[in-house]
Parts: sequence; C-alpha cells; structure tokens
Amino acid sequence: MQVAVEHYTKEIKNDIILNDINYIFESGRIYGLRGKNGSGKTMLIRGLCGLIHPTAGQVSIDGQVLGQDISFPPSVGILIEEPGFIPGYSGFENLSALSQIRKLAGAEEIRALMQEFGLDAADKKKYKKYSLGMKQKLGLCAAFMEQPELILLDEPTNALDEGSVEILRQMLLRHKERGALIIIASHDREELDLLADEIVEIASGRIKEAVR
Repeated sequence: MQVAVEHYTKEIKNDIILNDINYIFESGRIYGLRGKNGSGKTMLIRGLCGLIHPTAGQVSIDGQVLGQDISFPPSVGILIEEPGFIPGYSGFENLSALSQIRKLAGAEEIRALMQEFGLDAADKKKYKKYSLGMKQKLGLCAAFMEQPELILLDEPTNALDEGSVEILRQMLLRHKERGALIIIASHDREELDLLADEIVEIASGRIKEAVR
C-alpha cells in the first residue's frame, strides 16, 4: 500500500490548520508524526482516513483519491480521541458489533486480542463505566482486530500503564512485519524514537523536517 499526500491544505473558519502537506507513506514501515498539541498532526490523521476533506490538495490510496474515488481507505484501523463506542455495551459487545460490518474478525480473535491487552471479554461492565486506560485499550483492540493494511493511531499510549505500552510496542512490530503501513501521531519523543522508521516533525500545520 502507498498513501500519497499531495499539497494537502485544510482551512477551518479562515484558520489554516494544515498547510501544503506533501508526503508518501509506504507499507511495512512505522511513521511517527511528532509535534506539539495544535501542530496539525491529529488533523492529518483524520485527513488520511477520510474523516475530513481538504480545502486544497488530496490524499490517494494506491492511486485512488479519498473523497473522489473512495470514501475511506479500503482496509484501515483507526484510534482517535473519543471513538464511537456504544456506552451501554460491554467491551466485547462493542467489538463484536464493529466486527459485523466487514466480518473479518471472529469472536475468538476478539477474545484473544482483548486478553492480550488485559481486558476480560466475559466482563459485563458497560463501556461508559470503563476507566480511561480501559477505553484506550478497547480503542486499540478495535484498530488492530481486522489485521488492516493501514493503521492510524493518535496518541496511542495515552492513559496506558508501562506494561500495556510494551504490549502495544510488540503488537506494532508484529503488524509491521506482516506488511502493514502504520502511522502514529504523538508528542512523545522517546516513544517515537523507539518505534518509528521515519519521523515527520509537524509545526503550525507544516512539515518542518522528516528523519529517515
């Protein structure tokens, strides 16, 4: 898979949030988007999966333009702030409901993934009663569960304990090995230095530097 960002600009209420972004992302690599809060990295993640549309420029997935040829990437797992889980469902019920859309992950796969992140699939606790850490883990399960070709994670280590961060690291490396294209937005310099093959520095909506 190749994701090409070409002259991508996003303007909201006369504020330029992303300014002429150009970059090519390739399968089998982990990319880190690094920048302070408000730098534009979260907005770029949203643009890469088609949740927002550019004021100018485009994102193409293997030559297909988002918002024109396709609405969303054909195979994508996303972790964003405030994911759309159903408050009155348990964690397992939420993942099971999501899995029915494409039918690529079965109940046993969901249980195993939840267990890996320390979540009990048999726990009937409703999502609305989850702690921040549990919510983050469930969001990660949703992002990984269908073995997507493209994985987009916004601040994935938020609210995770040290043990869970290590589980996440190992999982990311496994998905990289199978050929996934992984893009992580984070302000955590140390974490990205450990994981990323390429780090893209973003400030004031522009790419300031890319380190390979």
